[in-house]
Amino acid sequence: MPQFTPFLRWAGGKSWLTEYVKNMIEGIEINNYYEPFLGGAAIFFALELPKHVYLSDLNDELVNAYIQVRDVPDDVIEIMSTYNNTEDDYYRIRALELNTKVEQAARFIYLNHTSYNGLYRVNNNGKYNVPYGYRTCEYDYERIQEASKALKKVKIFQGDFADRKYTIKKGDLVFLDPPYTVSHNQNGFIKYNQQLFSLDDQIRLKKTIDYINKKGAHYILTNAAHETIKEIFKEGATLIPVERNSLIGGKSAARGKVQEYIFTNIK
Repeated sequence: MPQFTPFLRWAGGKSWLTEYVKNMIEGIEINNYYEPFLGGAAIFFALELPKHVYLSDLNDELVNAYIQVRDVPDDVIEIMSTYNNTEDDYYRIRALELNTKVEQAARFIYLNHTSYNGLYRVNNNGKYNVPYGYRTCEYDYERIQEASKALKKVKIFQGDFADRKYTIKKGDLVFLDPPYTVSHNQNGFIKYNQQLFSLDDQIRLKKTIDYINKKGAHYILTNAAHETIKEIFKEGATLIPVERNSLIGGKSAARGKVQEYIFTNIK
């Protein structure tokens, strides 16, 4: 599979990590690939994956966007091309009640690209409520066409990260990038995710990793650089601290260097 560029902007996305992951898995024969926290799928798009790929996420709007881009990219582009990038249009399109899956996908990608910091956030009624952000951008529709090619034979599901763990077999690779739970001073996007992935979820994730180890599969986990996270995941893992530039934060948030942890059973 050739390498492609993600078609979504995603808070906490891992484009900055792609070369590191390539080096980690160099020389390892991979059977199937799993990515159950889909987001922008930067790692998936960057890797050459020879066999079956399973992508999933709990966010049904996100999953639908991937399915529509995979199946009907021209229809998605046709609808998106009617959307103008102005503040008035942004709020009008954000408020639309849409009936079809392809319309919902086109709107999702449009809002993702024009919203403040590319955040995904909903109110108590489940309505997307991120304010307008990008006033001078043009969407590159070729990214949708290229992503569609990459996704053609990929199985895409909506659901919890543990839903498909019992299909994982020896030699598979699982890339895990959960919403970071534990807030620390530098990671500005944490506050948007505290209700999305609790510490109890982190503990459930450790049990999934235990199962991955039991099956003889490979895993790579990214997570917040915090002592609580270290205590949960350090057993049986290689811990690699990494540092990146902060790409997201509120108006008062400092954008500097951010530390994160990688846990893996790859030697």
